[in-house]
Amino acid sequence: MSAQFPVARPRRLRRTPALRRMVAETRLNPAELVLPMFVKEGITEPQPVTSMPGVYQHTRDSLRKAAHEAAEAGVGGIILFGIPAVKDGHGSAADDPAGIVQLALRDLDSDLGDSTVIMTDLCLDEYTDHGHCGVLTAAGEIDNDATLERYASIAVAQAAAGSAVVGPSGMMDGQVGAIREALDGAGYQDIAIMAYSAKYSSAYYGPFREAAECAPRFGDRSTHQQDPANADEALREIFLDLDEGADMVMVKPAGPYLDIIRRTRDAVDVPVVAYQVSGEYAMIEAAAEKGWIDRERTIRESLLSISRAGADITLTYWATEVARRL
Repeated sequence: MSAQFPVARPRRLRRTPALRRMVAETRLNPAELVLPMFVKEGITEPQPVTSMPGVYQHTRDSLRKAAHEAAEAGVGGIILFGIPAVKDGHGSAADDPAGIVQLALRDLDSDLGDSTVIMTDLCLDEYTDHGHCGVLTAAGEIDNDATLERYASIAVAQAAAGSAVVGPSGMMDGQVGAIREALDGAGYQDIAIMAYSAKYSSAYYGPFREAAECAPRFGDRSTHQQDPANADEALREIFLDLDEGADMVMVKPAGPYLDIIRRTRDAVDVPVVAYQVSGEYAMIEAAAEKGWIDRERTIRESLLSISRAGADITLTYWATEVARRL
């Protein structure tokens, strides 16, 4: 006699919260989360970023407090972005031993030791008066190879100040190789490189430019950041970075590029990083503030989708909050 009802009933394993937890295929872990943090020179109180509710430009003291809270919550890492008091055409503050990021690195290295991974963004857009990611030619175009020399110097300065992982984000050709050579030559063979390998020319970066105070003339970055239409190109960039010595590779942004995260995870045998960028954060916060979505559930779902797509590590501005809940 044929069965009157289905024999296979997937709903059996969804019946209770405990059952759903037990059979979950993807789990969030605080150790997989990295908190991006902004430290600004010359301020006496943390400054809220209006387009990113809950995110601040920190003083050195408030940065130390927030970093301690992140580490205490179990957040896997912290990545620093610096905002100097003075900017110039070469981004001189980026590799100044007395620059704001180098000073903050020494603070955090002293405070936290190995309780979390201290990382640094390695680029020039926060430090240049023109807001571009590199050194400009007389015609106003980015000079790729002159920029590599700046990146190499910045990497050594950050390593000397206590960064355990440097994250070159400028999308210059050859940047990972130039940085690896400079670090090794200065005796920092153990410092890891988290390459922003597949960084797209995205509209989702808007709020970051307020947070990092990128100069208004940052212009069109489509000559060096990837075209959102392309997927195969991302893998080419990733393999080039691995050949040059990258220890981890990143896809940025995260949510709109889940397909790229999945393709990357399937293609490489190093950790895959995803950056849930400022625009992703701001949209969820804005919709939640309007009461249009459930904030906590949406945050969790967005992070689960990034992890489910294949990311081993996720940079997110909610890192401390989510780690506490987990």
